[in-house]
Amino acid sequence: MEKSCSLLVHFDKGTPALANEIKEALEGNDDNAKIDAMKKAEMLLLNGETLPQLFITIVRYVLPSEDHTVQKLLLLYLEIIDKTDSRGKVLPEMILICQNLRNNLQHPNEYIRGVTLRFLCRINEAEIIEPLIPSILANLEHRHPFVRRNAVLAVMTIYKLPQGEHLLVDAPEMIEKVLSTEADQSAKRNAFLMLFTCAQDHAVNYLLTHVDKVSEWGELLQMVVLDLIRKVCRAKRGEKGKYIKIIISLLNVPSAAVIFECAGTLVSLSSAPTAIRAAANTYCQLLLTQSDNNVKLIVLDRLDELKSSHREIMVEMIMDVLRALSSPNLDIRRKTLDIVLDLITPRNINEVVLTLKKEVVKTQSGELEKDGEYRQMLIQAIHSCAVKFPEVAGTVVHMLMDFLGDSNVASAMDVVVFIRSARVCSCALWIISEYCLSLSEVESGITTIKQCLGNLPFYLASEEGDANDSSKRSPQVNSITVSSKRPAILADGTYATQSAASETAFSPPTVVQGTLASGNLRSLLLTGDFFLGAVVACTLTKLVLRLTEVQTSKPEVHRVSTQVLLIIVSMLQLGQSSYLPHPIDNDSYDRIVLCLRLLCNPDAEIRKIWLQSCRESFVQMLVEKQLQETEEIKAKAQVSHAQPDDLIDFYHLKSRKGMSQLELEDEVQDDLKRATGEFIKEGAAANKLNRILQLTGFSDPVYAEAYVTVHHYDIVLDVTVINRTKETLQNLCLELATMGDLKLVERPQNYTLAPESSKQIKANIKVSSTETGVIFGNIVYETSNVLERNVVVLNDIHIDIMDYISPAVCSDAAFRSMWAEFEWENKVAVNTIIQDEKEFLDHIIKSTNMKCLTPPSALEGYCGFLAANLYAKSVFGEDALVNLSVEKQADGKLSGYIRIRSKTQGIALSLGDKITLKQKGAA
Repeated sequence: MEKSCSLLVHFDKGTPALANEIKEALEGNDDNAKIDAMKKAEMLLLNGETLPQLFITIVRYVLPSEDHTVQKLLLLYLEIIDKTDSRGKVLPEMILICQNLRNNLQHPNEYIRGVTLRFLCRINEAEIIEPLIPSILANLEHRHPFVRRNAVLAVMTIYKLPQGEHLLVDAPEMIEKVLSTEADQSAKRNAFLMLFTCAQDHAVNYLLTHVDKVSEWGELLQMVVLDLIRKVCRAKRGEKGKYIKIIISLLNVPSAAVIFECAGTLVSLSSAPTAIRAAANTYCQLLLTQSDNNVKLIVLDRLDELKSSHREIMVEMIMDVLRALSSPNLDIRRKTLDIVLDLITPRNINEVVLTLKKEVVKTQSGELEKDGEYRQMLIQAIHSCAVKFPEVAGTVVHMLMDFLGDSNVASAMDVVVFIRSARVCSCALWIISEYCLSLSEVESGITTIKQCLGNLPFYLASEEGDANDSSKRSPQVNSITVSSKRPAILADGTYATQSAASETAFSPPTVVQGTLASGNLRSLLLTGDFFLGAVVACTLTKLVLRLTEVQTSKPEVHRVSTQVLLIIVSMLQLGQSSYLPHPIDNDSYDRIVLCLRLLCNPDAEIRKIWLQSCRESFVQMLVEKQLQETEEIKAKAQVSHAQPDDLIDFYHLKSRKGMSQLELEDEVQDDLKRATGEFIKEGAAANKLNRILQLTGFSDPVYAEAYVTVHHYDIVLDVTVINRTKETLQNLCLELATMGDLKLVERPQNYTLAPESSKQIKANIKVSSTETGVIFGNIVYETSNVLERNVVVLNDIHIDIMDYISPAVCSDAAFRSMWAEFEWENKVAVNTIIQDEKEFLDHIIKSTNMKCLTPPSALEGYCGFLAANLYAKSVFGEDALVNLSVEKQADGKLSGYIRIRSKTQGIALSLGDKITLKQKGAA
């Protein structure tokens, strides 16, 4: 058994001190030698040695010393040594110690008195403390605050002992008297804490009596007051109105810690708009006044939580939140923009966009090294605003045009995505091809596109020759292809060779700006945008196919078809010429050639695919997207239930006498919550039974079972221990150890269990990452008949990774970006008895608690192959990506791989182990 002590001392095991050497040093008169000897003795004791022969020497030679350091080390020594025998009785030699402690409590030096009182806080033996109580109580009135504050702590600790109420009968009244006369803030805090912990009614009475002076109390005392208010309001919800007024008054104190706690307490206790608004104002104030980035991130997290539950109030605070963009930290700026973009309304959109435009202009100074990345975030935010509210797009386009030549390529690309004419043209061309149905509309569409493309050819042979000469003179001047050997990641997670188009940046700045300004199809094609060329070819092909249906004159159809063929061939020649800095990419080339072949050999089946099936697929995609959004809205909506026998409280029939506006608002909000069932947690008992784990066997002398609660970063083990013998078990201790990123917060203390009685023992464990951990240990106890200790080994508790991850959603682009970025990959081979691909996918989704990003339409049909992307997010903010690729073999079995990627090793390995364990499925 390791010994508990309030001080950890470094011990060099290479040079152990001998007991005789320590004894000789303690018997001398040199205080420095005594200090070294006491330290060595304590090191040995803390590392398992007993040293019983030193006790009398220390009593004779160390107790009388007046040196403060020696006295401090003596108290630590007394804390470490065993003060009771095997039966729990206090050793007779402790009487000598009691006399010394009494002398220390009456010592003229306040330091000796203070450290002795602090030492008594760590003594649990009532026989040692009982004779010292008069001296402890006398120190409550000592002139020095250091002594008084430690005396209060000693009284609190003694009162909390099993026999404490008999040792100090009127302790709460005594401490309340001290509290009313005390001037020192630390001593007042300790006194109030004692009342809060041991006599809550006294603490509440004192608080309500001095309610007008709470804002003048010290920071430490105010923090305890907030703890008391939280505890009282949870127990008595009906009385929280008067306490909320106290919290509101504390929002004006200078301490940042106090007002932060006040805001959190307000949100947890009340849903009244006045209270929530006050809390939001406080958070915004802290966001601006605090310089610590960690504090700002925590405050932004709180504001994000408020946004989800009280959006209408947070909308009013949007400009205050935006002021956090003044921080140079990118994480703070990103989180701020995420919050703000969710709070945009038609009323505040203009103000928000104006602020974002000012921030974009500020990034041009280049003072900060990450200005480019920040500018990209701002452009994306403006783009998002313009998508939601198109009327603001016109106010930002001209400003964003200045950033097309930005040195940060990603930022420039975002501008292009926002205002790029090619994208606009692509959408317009698609609309023309799909919705030009009558003869006049089709002819008008073809004529308009021909006008935008201009005269053919797109270049002259002499231009090509000049281009060849110039390329010889300066081979790489205009080349803008970004070379990349890595493969691209497709939407289904598979790899493909990346084409030149997707790796192509801009043309030289002058050409790009002129092209975008003109918005002409011809000039866009001449910059090398062959994706747009493929869209033009498809549009013209569709229009010609539709013309054959609506035009009765065959010669006219052939004439138009020939003109379109000439345009398509010209685009292919342009793509294969050396006039442009880079050739046409393979995807666009194949698509244009397909159009060429279709026009040369029109087929009824293919015409049906192009003119009807494509539109049907588009309609189906829109329906699925709408259905998905509807399901997400339903999932977010809380399922509300009110019990049939619940009390109905009519607000208009309430007595309003003596109630402030805040109290009335709070009552109304509580009534609404009660009516919508927010206070009801269904199925809690059933869920609790599912989490009970048996730790020992039914035949063991001690039966133990644990209820495991996982809450974000904490695991709480609520262990029930039952003595199944007819004997009293002494010094029963639950010894736990952990493996993985788990850490035991504190050792459970020793207990005595009567025959056939039970005890609830709680153990707290901290979690630091998403990794499967194991908790193991044993129960150790003694009986009166057997001298040695008995050990019952416990079953291991495996902490499941599923408790830490939850399904999440991200875009395909974000998934591919993370997949390329994350370095940890775990590849699991498919080994299952399930023979249906879709059934296997559903089984993996259920087993891993992940979200399938691949739309249902992409998974329909039976082709013998299935590829899907899954995504989840952990409570620690880690992303878990899974790609499942399976193929049905000739024998009916499934083969393939499940690949897991994450930023950290733990989640990839743990998720892989989980999938390996669960993937076989049921027969």
